[in-house]
Amino acid sequence: MTKLIIDGKEIDVPAEYTLLQACEAAGAEIPRFCYHERLSIAGNCRMCLVEIKGGPKPVASCAWGVRDCRPGPKGEPPEISTRSPMVKKAREGVMEFLLINHPLDCPICDQGGECDLQDQAMGYGVDTSRFAENKRAVEDKYLGALVKTSMNRCIQCTRCVRFSAEVCGTPEMGATGRGEDMEITTYLEQALTSELQGNLVDICPVGALTSKPYAFAARPWELGKTQSVDVMDGVGSAIRVDTRGREVMRILPRINEAVNEEWISDKTRHVVDGLRTQRLDRPYIRENGKLRAASWQEAFAAIAAKVRMSDGKRIGAIAGDLAAVEEMFALKDLLGRYGSTNLAVQGGDAFDPKAGRATYIFNPTIAGIEQADALLIIGSNPRKEAAVLNARIRKRWRTGQLRVGVIGAKADLTYDYDYLGAGTDSLGQLATGKHSFAEVLKGAKNPIVLVGAGALARHDGAAVLALAAKVAAGVGALKDGWNGFAVLQDTAARAGALDIGFAADTGGLSLAQMTTFGTLDVLFLLGADEVKVPDGTFVVYIGTHGDRGAHRADVILPGAAYTEKSGLYVNTEGRAQIASRAAFPPGEAREDWAIIRALSDVLGKKLPYDSLQALRQALFKAVPYLMRIDQIEPGKASDVKALAGKKGGKLDKTPFKSSVEDFYLTNPIARASAVMAECSRLAAGRMLTAAE
Repeated sequence: MTKLIIDGKEIDVPAEYTLLQACEAAGAEIPRFCYHERLSIAGNCRMCLVEIKGGPKPVASCAWGVRDCRPGPKGEPPEISTRSPMVKKAREGVMEFLLINHPLDCPICDQGGECDLQDQAMGYGVDTSRFAENKRAVEDKYLGALVKTSMNRCIQCTRCVRFSAEVCGTPEMGATGRGEDMEITTYLEQALTSELQGNLVDICPVGALTSKPYAFAARPWELGKTQSVDVMDGVGSAIRVDTRGREVMRILPRINEAVNEEWISDKTRHVVDGLRTQRLDRPYIRENGKLRAASWQEAFAAIAAKVRMSDGKRIGAIAGDLAAVEEMFALKDLLGRYGSTNLAVQGGDAFDPKAGRATYIFNPTIAGIEQADALLIIGSNPRKEAAVLNARIRKRWRTGQLRVGVIGAKADLTYDYDYLGAGTDSLGQLATGKHSFAEVLKGAKNPIVLVGAGALARHDGAAVLALAAKVAAGVGALKDGWNGFAVLQDTAARAGALDIGFAADTGGLSLAQMTTFGTLDVLFLLGADEVKVPDGTFVVYIGTHGDRGAHRADVILPGAAYTEKSGLYVNTEGRAQIASRAAFPPGEAREDWAIIRALSDVLGKKLPYDSLQALRQALFKAVPYLMRIDQIEPGKASDVKALAGKKGGKLDKTPFKSSVEDFYLTNPIARASAVMAECSRLAAGRMLTAAE
């Protein structure tokens, strides 16, 4: 630790701190534009100037290290002033320079009310300028469907350049020209390719980069703000949902160091218009091959009539990717009263909840990636399946302390990796220690074996899971204080479904069996759209959008989207989180658990909870660790070792492939979004160009 005197207050700080960090630790406020704690230091805006006693001029505190400060003549600690007349005059001069070319756009700028330049001009600027020259004009750049540019406002802080190169791993932005002619550009003016590009809008300290879909939609002070969690993938990023009236206007990230730091994926941020379009707002019944609008009573009566004619064992339920734990618990409870254990969650057939929690969660945790020194990726493309988690892998890789190996499809993961093979043959070689990468994993202090949902969604998924567990056990990934067996769930519902046992029990049918002709009379689809149900099965669809599931349904019951209900979700690392209600469902749509509770009454199998609180009490009684919100109930390494000892069945030789083909169109909300459709079109165009 190093002693400093900051504004007359003595403080101890680590020697590797910058002066800016030291000043903030002492409680001083330091203005900045180019400095960002998650990016490399540029030192080019000069707004963070402070005075060091004895120095001839103020220094940029973001680029000046604590260890660079010289002690006084008698060895006394260095003295730093953040509020001296010299500092005040210097900051006013810098602000005056920054505003020479900045246009008077505040009344029409989307950054208004959230602009760092606006705030700091008020706090550290002066009310007049000595410059009367014409302001320079810069042509706006095309960056794609998500980021809108107004480059006249750019102050060349280069945050966007550093973010795209360092965090995204797609160095597509840079500066051309010098002095007054310097411009930030993508050089070729093509759409940005990163799945995290929406974060450029958040890190831009002025209105040069703003959100294209949100342009001129609302002012920040008009919006109600609700803290929630994202359900577009299995990461469970912390988000803030901003609403005006009944409408969701935008989604922004919240800081959660353990999960998403302060980034969210483009799908999370820009899926907003999908919440408004193609919504189911009333019940429907299929008559003579056509759907007609109906009342809730009619819809329930049609379901009751069909269920009465069926044997309880021939009733089943499949949960979709966006289902909350409460509604899955209620649906499981309802089917249990018919003696049915025909339950499945999309993509969950390879997992056995009874085998233990460690066999289906990301045991090292997302933050734990930063301790890893070797990573094996099996049948997964983290960049498409969990873009924010992929950024965390890249962050660790950039330190030079992480070696990555991939078994599966070759893909641009934004970091270098050793390609080990395409399928189960390569995995088998690793399991027996015959592959050279096995030595890398064995020599690592904290190795991770990451298994993707794509490798487990196949008919031999259980065998692949067992073999991956065998690899983890063989290379020493399971030891005291470190469980390196990581299953990357690509959906928000799957880990929670497995936690409550929403899977086929003894004598129950799996998803593959339920979607085979002649096995079921009645099938409940709880937002499940990625399944093909054969003719002859009566389908009840509880969901939000007129997507594939609704097209096949015999009765449609309109549910609530994740922004319209309070729901419990468990992310891929097993962290229980609550998504809060920010808006209300449209028309006659209701919360999913309430639909199931009302239906149970009509069916004569009344469920014993009349409120969400009562339902949660029953849920927490059944699975106590789910009540510990934002905490992880760790899995047992012994369960993974037990899984490693199982045969699991015969392995297929076909190559692994990612579970996500199109990052932008993975669920009903995304498929209803025009913005996501445009992003998908641009991405397909890039792939076509690359193939040519």
